[in-house]
Amino acid sequence: MKVAVLTSSRAEYGIYYPLLQKLKADPFFDLEIIAFGTHLSTEHGYTLDHILADGFDVGHRIETAPKGDSALDISSSIGSTIQQFAAFWSRHTFDIVFALGDRYEMFAAVSAAFPFNIKIAHISGGETTLGAIDNAYRHAISLMSAYHFASTDVYKNRICEIIGSEKNVYNVGALNIENFITQEYLSVEVFKERFNIDLSTPFILITFHPETVALDMNVEYTEELIKALEQCDIYQLIITMPNADTMGNIVRAKLNQFIDTHENAIGIESFGMVGYISCMKHCAFMLGNTSSGFVEASFFPKYVINLGDRQKGRLITPNIITVPIEKNAILAAVKKIESSPKLNNIFEYGKGDTAKQICQILKSKNI
Repeated sequence: MKVAVLTSSRAEYGIYYPLLQKLKADPFFDLEIIAFGTHLSTEHGYTLDHILADGFDVGHRIETAPKGDSALDISSSIGSTIQQFAAFWSRHTFDIVFALGDRYEMFAAVSAAFPFNIKIAHISGGETTLGAIDNAYRHAISLMSAYHFASTDVYKNRICEIIGSEKNVYNVGALNIENFITQEYLSVEVFKERFNIDLSTPFILITFHPETVALDMNVEYTEELIKALEQCDIYQLIITMPNADTMGNIVRAKLNQFIDTHENAIGIESFGMVGYISCMKHCAFMLGNTSSGFVEASFFPKYVINLGDRQKGRLITPNIITVPIEKNAILAAVKKIESSPKLNNIFEYGKGDTAKQICQILKSKNI
């Protein structure tokens, strides 16, 4: 079976990783990786190198990263991505193509494939994020897909509602969980050697993205977050940079200005998948509005202060504390976590055999 995997960003590649390993190891599958988006952007860490370092061949590389972070830049990038992928799909055929998540560039690649009647397998559909425009992209990808691999029954049922059918819709759990079970984490010593960051010092892992349906508020939101971080001086603050979203560069610039003027703050473009989950394992808690605060954080489990509405609509587990993006609300949540008991295990996202299930389903369908 000739299988292609679309990957456009550091975060989604990390989720794909266990599936890529299974597809590569099984002679039934002929795996080809299509890298585009910020993977090929030096500004965002040129994370194509992470894929190559993991031993995967990347036979297809398409440069589609936006030139800036304005609405015009993002919209233009969508159009350019569709055009480039239209040419690509006209030259290449696959039995099935995997698309993960909800990014605008993933939507563009799938949109270009749709007229060619290419079979898309969508991973992580059915989720809802009302504070991000990605919500519309995710559901649109589901509507253009032939196979659906959801991470919970709640999301599986939502996919069925969106597409109006139960055909080829499966709850296989979250691929992320498999990463956590099978990966060898970096020790505190190795992490310091590799990144020059001491994880033995209590720290908060912070990832903050713009709210792409509330563009006019993002400057104020970032400033409120920074005001709260200024009061968290007993912690080391490890801040990973936002995605290439509308107004992402403005958020990035303000965070970098804060990092440059505070000794306890460290900015990171990309840890890579193993580095990121190792950092998560050792953090005191997470803070921000990233999807990794949901599935990934539930595994350890770690408390998460989820800011604002970007992730509104996702499944809420006992480790999630959602607050407005306002200094006092954030600091109150910090105090609440500091006095909260240790979390019990959370098993909402499967048992860690998602990649195996996906491969078995593909084989049984004889696509």
